[in-house]
Amino acid sequence: MDFTKLDVWGKAHQMTLKVYQATQGFPQKERYRLTDQLCRSASSIPANVAEGTGRNTLKEYMQFLYVARGSIAETKYHLILSKDLGYLSSDRFSELIEGYNEVGKMLNGLIKSLKERDANG
Repeated sequence: MDFTKLDVWGKAHQMTLKVYQATQGFPQKERYRLTDQLCRSASSIPANVAEGTGRNTLKEYMQFLYVARGSIAETKYHLILSKDLGYLSSDRFSELIEGYNEVGKMLNGLIKSLKERDANG
């Protein structure tokens, strides 16, 4: 399976690019703290979707999708912290959160379809 053809991977990748762009304006003192954490959690989402497609079993694939889902929650927290510290405007924060809400819905849809496929043999 080519992970680049998955809509959820494409949206998660686009969101990662937006996070990287947004963190360019963060203070230098945050480079190895919040900036690094936020970029790592954001990039973990499409990376885990991609890695899951290369696994041997459906169970392994789904485990990576669950990890990606956890990384969405982690990224959202880092975005909240960034806003509360004054590093993100309310508008930019809302745009990013809405994007990650969409990625979460897409990921949940993929997980649900894989569960149904597994249940139907």
